Amino acid sequence: MPAVVDTTLNPARRKRQATESGLHSKKKSRKVEGDVSRSANVEEEILLLEGEITQSRKHYNKIAILLDYCKKYRTQGKISITAAVALCRVFLRLMALGSMIHHRDAPDTESIVVRWLQTQLISYKDTLQTILQGPNPGMQSTALTLLMRLLKAESCSFEDTHTKYSRNTVSYYRLLESITSSNSQESAREEFVRKYVQPYDDVRHYTIVSLNHLIKEKDLLLEGDERSLDKLDVIISILALLDPSTAEKKTMENFYQEDISNTINNIKNHRKLAQELWLNILRCPLSKVQRKSILGLMTTHVAPWFTRPELLMDFLTDSYNAGGSMSLAALSGLFYLMQEKNLDYPQFFPKLYSLLTADVLHSKHRSSFFRLLDIFLSSTHLPAALVASFIKRLARLSLSAPPSGIVVVVPWIYNLLKTHPSCTFMIHKRPEFSDFVEGEGMDDPFDMTESDPMETKAIDSSLWEIHTLQSHYHPNVATIAKIISEQFTKQAYNIEDFLDHSYSSMLNAELSKEIKKPPVIEYDIPKKIFLRNPDPAQADSLMVNLWDFS
Repeated sequence: MPAVVDTTLNPARRKRQATESGLHSKKKSRKVEGDVSRSANVEEEILLLEGEITQSRKHYNKIAILLDYCKKYRTQGKISITAAVALCRVFLRLMALGSMIHHRDAPDTESIVVRWLQTQLISYKDTLQTILQGPNPGMQSTALTLLMRLLKAESCSFEDTHTKYSRNTVSYYRLLESITSSNSQESAREEFVRKYVQPYDDVRHYTIVSLNHLIKEKDLLLEGDERSLDKLDVIISILALLDPSTAEKKTMENFYQEDISNTINNIKNHRKLAQELWLNILRCPLSKVQRKSILGLMTTHVAPWFTRPELLMDFLTDSYNAGGSMSLAALSGLFYLMQEKNLDYPQFFPKLYSLLTADVLHSKHRSSFFRLLDIFLSSTHLPAALVASFIKRLARLSLSAPPSGIVVVVPWIYNLLKTHPSCTFMIHKRPEFSDFVEGEGMDDPFDMTESDPMETKAIDSSLWEIHTLQSHYHPNVATIAKIISEQFTKQAYNIEDFLDHSYSSMLNAELSKEIKKPPVIEYDIPKKIFLRNPDPAQADSLMVNLWDFS
């Protein structure tokens, strides 16, 4: 029997517990209030120190105090950023007043002060670059803005053009070294390209030059370890954000007020530097993923920079000859060179024909491949035997292709037959001794294993595969396959309407249809499906007759 609990003590216990919890909550709130109050006091102190430094030279040593606050970014982020912004204003004011410049006729005491200020500035920029390498995107953005303001002010303080250019090159090299140190700085890189590299031609010049130095000095051309591959990934991601069309502007816009040299304000020089940068990247030991990434950027972000696009021929032909998905990815870049620079690729169509494998109808590059294939075979001067080989091979591959791939192949074959009427007889071609063939069958003269499209004998075959697809299990495929058996009254199909089909889109299309007539179902539920029926009067299921499950 359970014991009786005395509840007379419960109110007092509850009161004591409530009192203790109240004390804890008060302590906690006091601690939070204390932290907030202390933070506010420190921020006020930072602003007070900034005012004292700008008012009198005798307070210059308080720059070190602000620098100490700035270095506490790991534990006191808000205070650190406040100190960083205050220091930026301090150094900008000192640069504007000329207090950071060493004069030859200045006394020794003045030279010591200038050297000390320059040392503090270097330490401050190092701290900002360390913050830029941190994991906090907000602090990264602030550090980037402050660094760019300092770089602009420093550049204006130099009178000699050569000194100005060399110092800017070193500064941007260190900046690029910081924002390419890890993959966690993606937001900082995007902001740098969007705010500074894209709009300003001089910043783009320094960026490309610095990336070139990074590749050479970090031995990325020789090493193939994981660290080098990560660094290359970051550099490629920066170039992927850079639009080549920005370098085609008629007027140059500079981040710095004065034109430093003619090399910076020269569009041809920009393209030449970018060409050298991409060639250095292509010489590095690239991974398969990086090679595919560059091939995807080839026509939009790589080739437009080149003053001599023919320098890409070796990379593209090697990638095209690699086979598989690599060849599909290289096809668009190769076509760009063939179209723009009249590149002559020997045995192009046999190589293109070899890409027609079962994988191409399952590949994610299927849409771009069919777009290019439609262009390559659009010429009416191609031999009929060559075109027939492409038609026949794709028709054969469609027998084992997914429905989303078949709905692309059939309209593509229709358009090709309209472009090349000499191949249309393959649709209704009947062999000799047709009565014997209907009874005994015959071998298809098409040789699927032949690599030369001119020797496959596809022109002697027929498109019986399309007739087979008219009995496909998917109603959409069966319906679209019947267009080959009808009159060719339509001029052409828009292939773009069929390229984006997938299992998901076709399933959603079926589910969204209104059912006009209920589907027919089996009225008698079978007792056995995979086993024989014990009652001999009842017939076995079709599954048992086709397969033995015992």
